[in-house]
Amino acid sequence: MLREEKVTRFAPSPTGPLHLGHAYAALIAAERAGGGRFLLRIEDIDRTRSRKEYEAQIFDDLYWLGLSWAMPVIRQSERLKEYRQALEKLAGLGVVYPCHCRRADIRAALAAPQEGVTLSGPDGPVYPGLCRGRSMADVTANSALRLDMQKALSLVGHLTFSELGPMHPGLHSIVPDQMVTQIGDVALSRRDMGTSYHLSVVVDDAAQGITEVTRGSDLFDASFIHVLLRALLQLPPTTYYHHDLIRDQEGKRLAKRDDARAISYYRTKGATPQDIKRMIGL
Repeated sequence: MLREEKVTRFAPSPTGPLHLGHAYAALIAAERAGGGRFLLRIEDIDRTRSRKEYEAQIFDDLYWLGLSWAMPVIRQSERLKEYRQALEKLAGLGVVYPCHCRRADIRAALAAPQEGVTLSGPDGPVYPGLCRGRSMADVTANSALRLDMQKALSLVGHLTFSELGPMHPGLHSIVPDQMVTQIGDVALSRRDMGTSYHLSVVVDDAAQGITEVTRGSDLFDASFIHVLLRALLQLPPTTYYHHDLIRDQEGKRLAKRDDARAISYYRTKGATPQDIKRMIGL
């Protein structure tokens, strides 16, 4: 029996310079590929913040680190048709509804005294269901689309996924009650993007044949959403490897605004790829 080729990916957003945390994530993904394939994907659905110059810098920094990847590189901005098709399939299952709420509406609803403590999940504050039950006939140009979590869970059986990383190793199960109360009706299409992180990453990982998703531990909880979406869309399963995050001296994870820790900054100061690897503990 032939062994399945291992395929991993690094999927940065071109909204700022790559920093040390990105270097760690990219190198881990390439290492986890072993003798298989390491792919690159540009996650540029945030068209208001994405910049071509940042994308060019991503390629340059990764090459400088000694990484190479199988071609072609796909860009999410070029895959809106595929995301629409996935949304249409989910709508056909009856698990998607239009949401006309503004952020202020959601904040006000969550702040109501009867709501109690606001819960926050991998999609932010758990949506209070203000538009749940709306028909897809109510879709407008300004609508977001949300997943009716309870309906979606009723269509699938018991779901599990394997986590291979050091933070949460083992087999994890989808627990419906926790999905409804702690994650809620996540957005699958935002009005300014035509998709969302959760939908696009699932569709793209399947399209690229990713067999192991490697990413930071801050995205571990999102895996429960992604496993559910894979099942609904009848996409092949994958394993996950969530790694630790590179943090600053105060213990905060690095962000795009941390230009002082950008790879390009260290390059201008004469650092070598080996220096970067030592700095991030590789």
